[in-house]
Amino acid sequence: GGWKRGHTTPERFYVEACDDGANDVLIIDRVSTEMTLTVRKEISPSAVTRPICGIMGTIHLVAGMYIIVVTKKRKVGDLLGHVVWKAVEFDVISYQKTVLHLTDGQMQDNKTFLSMINSVLNTDGFYFATDYDLTHTLQRLANTSPEFQEMSLLERADQRFVWNGHLLRDFTAQPEVGTNPSIIAMKSCCINGKMFDWNLISRRSCFRAGVRYYVRGIDSEGHAANFVETEQIIQYNGAKASFVQTRGSIPFYWSQRPNLKYKPKPQISKSFNHLDGFQRHFDSQIITYGKQIILNLVKALGTSLCQNVSGLSYIYMCICRYIAFDFHKECSRMRWHRLQVLVDMVAQTQDDFGYFLVDADGTVQGQQEGTFRSNCMDCLDRTNVIQSLLARHSLQSQLERMGVLHLGQRIEDQMDFEKVYKNAWADNANACAKQYAGTGALKTDFTRTGKRTHVGLLMDGWNSMIRYYKNNFSDGFRQDSLDLFLGNYAVDEADLNTPLHEPKDWKFLTLPIIMVVAFSMCIICLLMAGDTWTETLAYVLFWGTASVVTAGVILFNGRDFVDAPKLVQKEKMD
Repeated sequence: GGWKRGHTTPERFYVEACDDGANDVLIIDRVSTEMTLTVRKEISPSAVTRPICGIMGTIHLVAGMYIIVVTKKRKVGDLLGHVVWKAVEFDVISYQKTVLHLTDGQMQDNKTFLSMINSVLNTDGFYFATDYDLTHTLQRLANTSPEFQEMSLLERADQRFVWNGHLLRDFTAQPEVGTNPSIIAMKSCCINGKMFDWNLISRRSCFRAGVRYYVRGIDSEGHAANFVETEQIIQYNGAKASFVQTRGSIPFYWSQRPNLKYKPKPQISKSFNHLDGFQRHFDSQIITYGKQIILNLVKALGTSLCQNVSGLSYIYMCICRYIAFDFHKECSRMRWHRLQVLVDMVAQTQDDFGYFLVDADGTVQGQQEGTFRSNCMDCLDRTNVIQSLLARHSLQSQLERMGVLHLGQRIEDQMDFEKVYKNAWADNANACAKQYAGTGALKTDFTRTGKRTHVGLLMDGWNSMIRYYKNNFSDGFRQDSLDLFLGNYAVDEADLNTPLHEPKDWKFLTLPIIMVVAFSMCIICLLMAGDTWTETLAYVLFWGTASVVTAGVILFNGRDFVDAPKLVQKEKMD
């Protein structure tokens, strides 16, 4: 975070601090990789200088150590008087001056690993602040000890949301470097002539991180896949209000590996103790967030989820409550007004939970006593729609209490603000979806306009096709990229046989070629008819049958044809 210039010599990297009057320089030895803090006069006059905005950290690849720096940032806005930046461009710089010591195979592997790191860096959503902790909610920050306040930003950060935590492992004794949550929207709004700041922060957990079909459910520690904490913050006349929700994969051991089918069948593990994992997950949720309302928006796997909640009811008593709402059934045939049924169903509980509120004098006026934990299959599209409706219910109460809304006024009737609100939530959905599923979210036409449209249905169809392709043919690489970036896989320089060289089964090349040839011959026979129609029909039937049978064999062995992760063996859930 707090750096402004980098200087490079063949032996060292020099990184200057950016604070006014600061004289600190971080020196990194390119041979020994040692780091020392010194003063500006130590910089070599022959060094090549480049502007940098921050250090993401270091990573070890086949060619040795690399340092990752932020070369361009963009101001997102001000949060409680602190500037929030988005990192938009990066550079991955090798400590080694040459790669001539590598074999051709090692060079290729190193190139692949570099492309993995760059693919994660190019995923939209790295934010940082140099003087504010973005990883904690307002309520958590307000309930801290003096010792916590004295810790560095990196030490006190919520490690769930520090995506470059592994990259920064060598920097713990050094001055501040940035931390990164995931999606931030910051808007200045006006209702009744009163200006207020409306902020939406979604923090995506880096524990059990991954892509849609390769990371589902929970791990042995109780960390849920695609876990996102979303906080809505209001600032008006010095007063601050915050409302927090969470989303995460259905919290037991299940998988849904891609196999070329449009919707692979979810598999519930028979070898894991679901109750134990479920309890670990909710123990941590209750400690962090208080009481839990579990909103399950999907019918599939809902029975198992309900059984797990029932199984723990004697432990949690009134702390956990389960509500099932079959989104697709309730809202079928464009009946999206039915969502209000769910909002009304939980309205009293939401009012009881309250929200965090601090007045202009800094006095805490209210705490949020519990959170809604929403899930569908992916925790993306349906989940985001419901979260935006619950957040609006809370916002109505907050703006009334702060004096922005008059008694009897409804947010829905404030057209200018509604447009800002709906678009920001739709953007939130898109950002979460791109990171997990590889495309923008579905159903955002409802989030943006309040209505389900036929154009929206067509766009959902297009996004579903893109998701199908990516989930089957490029998500293995994306999963490997995340595992490498987060330190779940460590590159060993001495290992000449990296998992990247996993040999492909003979079926992988042979069957698609046979299918394409057979299908092509079928078309040719149709276009170039034989002497008699029976002869043409015989050829068409033969090649048509060959292509259909081959396609059937490929589908039957679907898992052999998808792009599967190579670096980390995921838990077997079958």
